[in-house]
Amino acid sequence: MQSRDGLLVIGSGGREHALVWKLAQSPSVERIWCAPGNAGIGAERCARTGNQVECLPISAEDVPALVALAQELRPDLTVVGPDNPLALGVVDRLQDAGHRVWGPNQRAALIESSKTFSQKFMEDHGVPTAAAGAFTDPGEAKSFAAGLGGRCAVKADGLALGKGVTICTSLEEAGEAIDAMLLEKALGSASHQIVIQELLEGPEISLHAFCDGETVKLFPTSQDHKRAFDADLGPNTGGMGAYCPTPFLSAAELEEVGRQVLDPWRAGCAREDIDFRGLLYPGVILTPSGPKVFEFNARFGDPEAQIYLPMLETDLLEILEASVDGCLDQVSVRWAPGFAVCVVMASGGYPGSYETGKVIEGLQEADELHNTKVFHAATVEVDGTLRTNGGRVLGVTAWRDSLQEAQTAAYAAVDRIRFDGAFCRRDIASKAL
Repeated sequence: MQSRDGLLVIGSGGREHALVWKLAQSPSVERIWCAPGNAGIGAERCARTGNQVECLPISAEDVPALVALAQELRPDLTVVGPDNPLALGVVDRLQDAGHRVWGPNQRAALIESSKTFSQKFMEDHGVPTAAAGAFTDPGEAKSFAAGLGGRCAVKADGLALGKGVTICTSLEEAGEAIDAMLLEKALGSASHQIVIQELLEGPEISLHAFCDGETVKLFPTSQDHKRAFDADLGPNTGGMGAYCPTPFLSAAELEEVGRQVLDPWRAGCAREDIDFRGLLYPGVILTPSGPKVFEFNARFGDPEAQIYLPMLETDLLEILEASVDGCLDQVSVRWAPGFAVCVVMASGGYPGSYETGKVIEGLQEADELHNTKVFHAATVEVDGTLRTNGGRVLGVTAWRDSLQEAQTAAYAAVDRIRFDGAFCRRDIASKAL
């Protein structure tokens, strides 16, 4: 592969730090810019040149400014990390301006940005999923929820930073969730319409696949931990930790799950003339009657990116360029043996209100541990001091030969890091041990 003068990565979270960290290892990358980035991203260096990654203070959602930035920098490839800029059409705008971009276009990203579109797509094209309905009227929504005995997921139609889903097990809980979204507008415009989906029973897994419009390259399975507290208690979050691969699914079983989920999705894209190039991430429940998709995402999971990318042996840039160019079938995507565990360290109060600006200590000590990486999700450097700058602050990842070793190593690193109010779940990956 020829050298690349520069790459532009859009985003500021742990997922984007993992992407930058992995891309910086590519032997063909000379420099990387990130908009807006964070303190951890800005500390990375390209292996080929030693050039430090440059963070630029432009919001990932400011599409006109991002296009202007790309016009100025002329990157060889722009990589879009988060869901919001995809939904806003940043890929389309950049392509219109003559730039190579990795990530699905606005229409393809509807599979995530509109729960209503996604649910109809699945029903129209035979993707296995739950019974569901879309509503703007609270009374109709409550009637549908009652038909499910109150056991349902109430979902904001639009994007809500991973917090737009309320799991309900009673009519009272369902009614409260419906009122919060439709009447109280707790999630703003994201919940002008809601989707109510029957509650699926069984283990949850995260599937990921690189796509180039035709070819699909499936990842090993992973498992996210969405609830805030141990034993899957507390409110939903953007994700409190993850591990891969899941030991309870064999390679043959994964292939069959992929076939049942991805074959009809791919056929549906062809019928609707959707050219999906990027990363597809279906959330799947392994029900007694087979796998069922409860949601589609059009980008890397977060924190799943922080466990997958350390295990990826193939040059990430090679994969992304093949995805853009429609030649994924020519790339061998290889994964290291072993397991990875990521534990998210969050600000006290998250996912509710929390304070920022807390001094972070012990990062270097943690990062120096063998096969361990601390990915920054919400950090900022103020007068030479690293401080918290959001709810999910760090993703502490370790990879080892066994899942037990990876879990032990991840928590050993967590225990070296300190900031006021820090908390994490202490049971990431435990359900698989």
